[in-house]
Amino acid sequence: MEKSELSEWNCEAPARGQLELLAEPSYRAFSEKLLPGTSCILGVRLPTLRRLAKQIAKGDWRGYLAQACDDTFEEIMLQGLVLGCAKAESAELLDRTANFIPKIDNWSVCDSFCAGFRLAKREPTTVWNFLVPYLESGREFDCRFGVVMLLDHYCCAEYLERTLLRLAQVHAQGYYAKMAAAWAISECFAKDPFQTLAYLEQPTWDDFIHNKAIQKITESLRVPDDLKALARSLKRTAPA
Repeated sequence: MEKSELSEWNCEAPARGQLELLAEPSYRAFSEKLLPGTSCILGVRLPTLRRLAKQIAKGDWRGYLAQACDDTFEEIMLQGLVLGCAKAESAELLDRTANFIPKIDNWSVCDSFCAGFRLAKREPTTVWNFLVPYLESGREFDCRFGVVMLLDHYCCAEYLERTLLRLAQVHAQGYYAKMAAAWAISECFAKDPFQTLAYLEQPTWDDFIHNKAIQKITESLRVPDDLKALARSLKRTAPA
């Protein structure tokens, strides 16, 4: 069967076999370079997984999740994408999300899941309260999940002050959690530089997060040169 023949998801067929039909060896090699240490990548492109997730979410998505396996990167990614666009009461979706989060062990699954999590748009207060324990977690990808959710859904005028306060209290442990925090700080700066500067001018974050945030600010196309220079002046240097 050719890849193009899989136009609709078959809930009665094994997920692994259907995903293998869509796998591309060259894309697998590319993904393995981007995700070192991630096991069993088939090589299915993210837009294809998103299309499949929407199809599953329109049907018996609960049945799909009940039998879903964690054998490949794509199978875990697909579960997260389905949860992101499934329609149900917030309590059910958040309960299922809490069960899914321990499966996240790479930045790609984390960030794609967060970007597509529609409940945050529908019920921002409910989801905000759900995120708090993850922002306080010392587990690398639990923390990254919470921070990227802030980045994707709460870097707006209504929430920016609360987002900055939460970022100042985050317990980022591990490279990917710290990078997410830096990314979120730079996004806050792009939205409201002067409110964010108040945090950067204080010893709010460790040197790694602080300097990475400034690096991302200075690389941003949305930040004027004069504000980039101001941010750059706050970069910390290692003691002699």
